[in-house]
Amino acid sequence: MNDEQLLRYSRHILLDEIGIEGQEKLLSSHVLIVGAGGLGSPVALYLGSAGVGRITIVDHDRVDATNLQRQIAHNLARIGEFKAASVVQSIAAINPDVKVIPVTERADDALLDKLAYEADLVLDCTDNFATRHAINRACVKHGKPLVSGAAIRFDGQVTVYDPRSAQSPCYACVFPESDLLEETRCATMGVFAPLVGIVGTVQAAEALKLLCDIGQPLTGRLMMLDGRSMEWSEMKLTRNLACAVCGNH
Repeated sequence: MNDEQLLRYSRHILLDEIGIEGQEKLLSSHVLIVGAGGLGSPVALYLGSAGVGRITIVDHDRVDATNLQRQIAHNLARIGEFKAASVVQSIAAINPDVKVIPVTERADDALLDKLAYEADLVLDCTDNFATRHAINRACVKHGKPLVSGAAIRFDGQVTVYDPRSAQSPCYACVFPESDLLEETRCATMGVFAPLVGIVGTVQAAEALKLLCDIGQPLTGRLMMLDGRSMEWSEMKLTRNLACAVCGNH
């Protein structure tokens, strides 16, 4: 690290659990963020400001006025731009040292397979089950930890799926594709603006912990937030040995 970086990241370096060694790990890390909306915004901004050296962000949607209530990486001037490109500008304004790679294609199996292979860690900031399952398959295939978040109305949840651990479930263990869960979208159900910030910030924290190998990650623990009462509850998750995705891994 140069003198400017030592100053910029001094509050991390002062933490015994991170220090110079941990900060250097972040600077050399590459994360993949899928989704540049309500969850992806705080995730990308915090990982960028924390000095994660390379961030690939995938989102084929464009910024519109309804996003600005909660998607804090975007602004009025960028309405009509690709969300991924908007995030590049927001991170550059905070930390120009970070290399941010925007991908404005739809996140399908082929794309996610390629991008997950190249990353150290993946964050699921999407809002539909089909994409979540595609992300999960790519992470299981390439053995990459997956930090997953979700938020709708006043309810949020966050967990870590880590295929490097024999005890960790994958997303399909908990939410099998065969269950055909009903899709709920904030466009029709609404979402409390700060909720995505809370969940996204926890996702960012879990990612930084995993990259620095500090603390206890949320692997095998699903944290659920009721924003009405601001109460967290925790559910233990176990691996399904007959899972169609991770059962043979």
